[in-house]
Amino acid sequence: MFGTRLGTTKSTNQEPSPYATRADFCRIFKDDMDRLYLLSFLLTGDRATAEKCFVGGLRMSKESTPVFKEWAQSWARRAIILNAIRMIRPRTIDDNTPPATDRGQGHAMPDPAEIADIVELSAFERFAFVMSVLERYSDQECSLLLGCTRREVTAARTRALQQIGSSAELRHKLVIMGADQKVLRDNAGSGLRFEPFSHVAASA
Repeated sequence: MFGTRLGTTKSTNQEPSPYATRADFCRIFKDDMDRLYLLSFLLTGDRATAEKCFVGGLRMSKESTPVFKEWAQSWARRAIILNAIRMIRPRTIDDNTPPATDRGQGHAMPDPAEIADIVELSAFERFAFVMSVLERYSDQECSLLLGCTRREVTAARTRALQQIGSSAELRHKLVIMGADQKVLRDNAGSGLRFEPFSHVAASA
């Protein structure tokens, strides 16, 4: 009887786990779907690849080592970045990777100018810009993840900034786009589609 009471007390007083669960990540990818897909698209430059990157990021988050709940949202974005690097493998030396020209089905409308400017960058410049400017990763962290030197990250970001203009204004516009799905759907110049992902968080 004493053993039973002790076991009962232990179960009753057990505190909730401080770590994010699979269900937590499913909720994050569902609630923050627009921004996470937009991040996937900006990195990969192609809608079909962005969809695979999004799903792969969800899977990676669910199968990752324990992450504190307060870090779960940041980890979800990091999973997208890690998955995109694995899929695209942006080159760091003599990067002549052409911009992604096949961004989706032929009938899709053009992307907003802010998005198109980023997608038209070469692969390495695109990753360096998105990671260091939009996601605010340090040059050291970018160099570790991309397998290059900090100088190469800096040079690529400078080239990207020269090509697309003001980063502060661009970041503000992209945050607004990612925060409001209706803006993207109703924007006459938007070709991004979020509807196919309505079932992803629940089924992946």
